[in-house]
Amino acid sequence: MVNSAQEAVGEKFVLESMRRARDKTWEVVERVASKVKPGMLESEALAECKSVLQDMKMDRIWHPILIRFGENTLRTFKERSQDDPRLKDDDIFFIDLGVVWQGHEGDSGATFVVGADAEMHACAQDAKTVFDEVEHHWRTTGAGGKALYDYAAERAHALGWKLNLDIKGHRVSDFPHAIYKAGNLGDFQPHPNAGLWILEIQLAHPTRPFGAFYEDLLV
Repeated sequence: MVNSAQEAVGEKFVLESMRRARDKTWEVVERVASKVKPGMLESEALAECKSVLQDMKMDRIWHPILIRFGENTLRTFKERSQDDPRLKDDDIFFIDLGVVWQGHEGDSGATFVVGADAEMHACAQDAKTVFDEVEHHWRTTGAGGKALYDYAAERAHALGWKLNLDIKGHRVSDFPHAIYKAGNLGDFQPHPNAGLWILEIQLAHPTRPFGAFYEDLLV
């Protein structure tokens, strides 16, 4: 049951179509990640992603493609990348895609590591771990959106990372979800319903200049 106007959907909304959009977006993330290599510029990775999206015949993108290398992994969605860094032999990067497939919004993001930096590998893995723990909390406790992010902050701290609480998740739906003005998941008091909300986790290393990002649909 829809909690409020913040969980409104359009006439074309189908939950199974949200799942398909999610799966297609993850396919792009994985395909692009496999093409990102040391020596590549951030802008070159972005161009590669656009090519993959065209090949897969997306409807359109609904938010700008974000691919962040190195220190830029600490930047939020609204912040521009600093310069156009080249991926190092031991480095970290994330991909964040918002793509429309058959009129429904996919939004997926994950962090990847090249080389053998143990802390970078741990950060990338723990972004997914915190996501999984919070998703389980959502499934099993009936927690509201604000409580989910309180829990995420606790789990990130326990693993030795800082959670960026300026990143609080958001609505998705049949395109365009923005007409519903739903606000952030982290400010949503009720228990969020399945297929409508993106849970975002962005971690920062406590002392070194890099972080990690993971997001997916709560479904």
